[in-house]
This record gives sequence, structure tokens and C-alpha cells, in this order.
Amino acid sequence: MTVPGVARFNVLGTPVACVDMPGAIQTVRGWLQDQGGCRTVTFTNVHMVMEGWKSEHFRELIASMDMNCPDGMPLVWTAHREGVQGIDRVSGPDFLPMFCEATADMKVRHFFYGGNEGVAKKTAEMLQKRIPGFQVAGIYSPPFRTLSQAEDEEIIGTINAAHPDVIWVCLGCPKQELWMQSHKDRLNAKVLLAVGLAFNVVAGVTKRAPRLLRACGMEWLYRLCQEPRRLWRRYLVYNTLFLYQSFREAWSQKSQRLQ
Repeated sequence: MTVPGVARFNVLGTPVACVDMPGAIQTVRGWLQDQGGCRTVTFTNVHMVMEGWKSEHFRELIASMDMNCPDGMPLVWTAHREGVQGIDRVSGPDFLPMFCEATADMKVRHFFYGGNEGVAKKTAEMLQKRIPGFQVAGIYSPPFRTLSQAEDEEIIGTINAAHPDVIWVCLGCPKQELWMQSHKDRLNAKVLLAVGLAFNVVAGVTKRAPRLLRACGMEWLYRLCQEPRRLWRRYLVYNTLFLYQSFREAWSQKSQRLQ
């Protein structure tokens, strides 16, 4: 599926949008104004690319999203190596507050779904303090277990009754992407965005890596030091696999050009 106006490039089978932060904000802002169906946005990083590399089902799921923003400098570097222009890192924790500020004049209604107990509420409160007139349609943090069909239907009813324009989804990868795919046709919102760690960062629960580390693609190391037990596999194993597969693909393409 190719969304009009959103160019893409391929990273190990995963389509990533050729956008920078202003372009991503402008694209989603435009979706709020049109009469199309519910749009879906992810902030794709190395972890997600490797989940797609391992699983054809997840790769197809990501490909069905309307825009996969390049959240991770390795993806940006891959694009630059392939000659892709006009692309820069677009991370969920940065996009969330910047988009809310950029659309304050539109009176957008925001719903915050996910996060640990109390974190979504604190995120909404921080944004209300920061942005005059910021509208919170609702907040809901589901339990960390599989929901029954009845519970799921009740949550959908609660969200739709709040009449949100935008739903920010913070359930972690790949759960949040799976949730968006299975619920987008049952929700009345304009846009669903899977933002991962963004609630924690905006709420001040999780400290962001220094800007220099983010710019040189080393934020993963900062996060690994914060949560080594939970993140060691994601970063040490997946990052190594990504580098190996990327070099292998680049070498294959170079060999084909020389033939």
C-alpha cells in the first residue's frame, strides 16, 4: 500500500517514509483536515525493522501503515547512503509535543491510550500546562494482560464516546502496532499514532539521552544503561543483526552493479 504524498524507501523489507519532522507534522495535520478514513502512523526504529525481518506477518502489518516515520539514526543513514533526500529522524517523544503545539489552532481532541498507571494522565497534564487550549478527549491505561472481547468492546465504546481526533497509543512494540491494525476500522478518530516511550518522556518518568548521543545514533546505549535487564536483547542482539544484514544487503547491491 502506498499513501499519496508519502514517499518511501526500503530498509530490510520495511517501508520507511522519506520525511523529516516538519514534513511528518504537516502530513498528519493534513489528514486531520481531509475526509478519509482513520490513518495510522508508527515511529519505526531498528527494533521494529528487525521484528519485520524475522516475521513476515509483522512486516506486512508495518507496510500497511500510512506512514512509518524514521525513528532512529541508522535508518536515516541508510536512506542517505541510498541517495534519499529530505529525510531526518522523527522520534515519537519529539513528535508528540511538537505536533500538539503545531495543531493547537485546530482545537484537536487528543486521547491517550496506554502507558503505566498514571503516566498517560501526567502526560496530558504536562501538555495542558505547556499548550494553551490543549484539549484532552480522554485517558485510558489498559491492564497488562489479554483483554476479553467484552472488555475490548467496552474500551472501544469509551474511546468513541469521547470523540477524539487523535489517539496516541503507548503499548510498546509490537503490541501497539497490532492494536492499531485490529482497531482502526472500529474507531472514529482521524489518526492513530504508536509512540512507544513518548508518554514516559513527556511525563518526565524516563530521562532522554543527551542531544549529542541522539544525534550520533547512540541513544540506544543510554537506554541500555537505564534498563539493562529489559533491553539487552533488543539492543545487543537486534542492533548486531541489523548491522550484519545491512552490510550484507549493501554488498549484494554493489556486486550486482559491478556485474
